[in-house]
Amino acid sequence: MNAMKLAVGVLLGSAVSIAAGSWHPWGDLHTVPPSDRSTLLQAAGLRVQAREALVTKCADCHSETTAWPAYARFAPGSWLIERDVAEGRRHLDLSQWQQLSAERQEVLKQEIAQQAKRGSMPPMQYRWLHPGAALTKDEIAALTSLLPADAGGSGAGDAMRGKALFERRCTGCHALDSNREGPRLRGVFGRQAGSAAGFVYSSALRERHVAWDSAGLERWLRDPDELVSGNNMDFSVPKSQERADIVAFLASLK
Repeated sequence: MNAMKLAVGVLLGSAVSIAAGSWHPWGDLHTVPPSDRSTLLQAAGLRVQAREALVTKCADCHSETTAWPAYARFAPGSWLIERDVAEGRRHLDLSQWQQLSAERQEVLKQEIAQQAKRGSMPPMQYRWLHPGAALTKDEIAALTSLLPADAGGSGAGDAMRGKALFERRCTGCHALDSNREGPRLRGVFGRQAGSAAGFVYSSALRERHVAWDSAGLERWLRDPDELVSGNNMDFSVPKSQERADIVAFLASLK
């Protein structure tokens, strides 16, 4: 009798879970027919190894070629999976890569390389369910190669060029006068890291006591992880002249 009750309970629970799984709080992503993954990024001009790493390890959450596992039908787990895919596609949809501007592609390449270097992608909860999703050393090297080469050396920073770069590269996360995904940046020059009122910083940055002078900002833009390990910045500026220009712009802000 107890076994019968348990079986009935399991069946009822499964039915309720499947029924609840038909509700899609993040939008019904299953209505988009998955496209052929073999053609993903085919015309993106990426090195073969980098493209293979993106298609193999990133496409489930960052493209419209998601392979939905059987357990994605059961709520509330289905809601968490759909949320991750919705957020992943919102930030980087590899299926739409060719529709992005060249500038946006460069920004995303830098973010991909930065996250591959620090090991933050794929996220830990995804790797728990998909152990094979962790990036290999060769894949990390391939994705890091997405960063543009720096010719080395730079002239004096130009604030006008830096303003244009800031508007194209940085405004996805930063504003001058309000905190967004990153802290407000008006007055950052001369400020101590982790001190913008109202912004929640990583403990690593708060405790590092970095001064945002020319040298500090240049090092931060070149490689945030090298300056402050464990920070939340997912972006770098590989070219030295561009770093000098952005620093000059930040220094000019009143």
